[in-house]
Amino acid sequence: MSEIRFDGRVAVITGGAGALGRSHALALARRGCRVVLNDLGGSPSGEGADRSPAETVADEVRALGVECLANASDISTADGGRAVIAAALERFGRVDVVINNAGILRDASFLKMTDDDWRKIFAVHVDGAFHVTRAAWPHMREKGYGRVVMTTSGAGLWGNFGQTNYSSAKMAQLGMMNTLKLEGAKYGILVNAIAPVAKSRLTEQVMPPDMLAKLLPDSISQLVVYLASEACAETGAIYECGGGWFTRAWMVQHAGTSLDPEQASAERIRDEVLPRLATPDDVKALNGSQDAALAMLSHVKL
Repeated sequence: MSEIRFDGRVAVITGGAGALGRSHALALARRGCRVVLNDLGGSPSGEGADRSPAETVADEVRALGVECLANASDISTADGGRAVIAAALERFGRVDVVINNAGILRDASFLKMTDDDWRKIFAVHVDGAFHVTRAAWPHMREKGYGRVVMTTSGAGLWGNFGQTNYSSAKMAQLGMMNTLKLEGAKYGILVNAIAPVAKSRLTEQVMPPDMLAKLLPDSISQLVVYLASEACAETGAIYECGGGWFTRAWMVQHAGTSLDPEQASAERIRDEVLPRLATPDDVKALNGSQDAALAMLSHVKL
């Protein structure tokens, strides 16, 4: 079994002082990866700032004999995202890996959700991933190599009561991934996503201690190590993981059925079309919206 190594590589990890971010940083550092650890150090709901958590984890990484730079830029802003990558380039001269891990929670039922609850979640999860990845993208393209890992969630894939803002933001990251995998392919940039369940300051708010004790982040970080490595050949994949359990989720399309458009009616769609689409027994994964369009056009008489 050949060992996965990162000697000479540089990884940027957002939310790097949290449980998952710390675990990712240590797992990569043990394999020789230099790390830029970004964390604003705010509360679980995104309030305040404190540089000390990032510095504490950075010291843990340095204790392994690996260079690590702590960074407290606010990645919810474009300037903050650029500052993280600029710091990496100034210190190490390159960026090979971006792990978009930063996250907060502002749970509320849809009726009680405020505009600020919605905007703040998107600012961290979506804008943050966009700002950091966009700043790193041209440097990865120039080198002809890059690895990007998005952190989505089962709440985004399947929904979760009281998390309309969070689940929407997590699905937005998958939309970003689905396009970046196409734009990055010819430049050697691979983009994948994990949907982790792990003990963290966010899950401590919603899960019982006995369950959390079985959901330490270490095994998740080993998947991240692979997705961030040269050994990885996947792009556009979504992996759910937690407690040593791994699975893969796909977005799929049913083979579909057709009506003569001139004969289509709400009643015929109800009675003839929808029953044929009711079970996922004839589905396939697509590689972009062009595949979806071609699937439709193949049934359309031009």
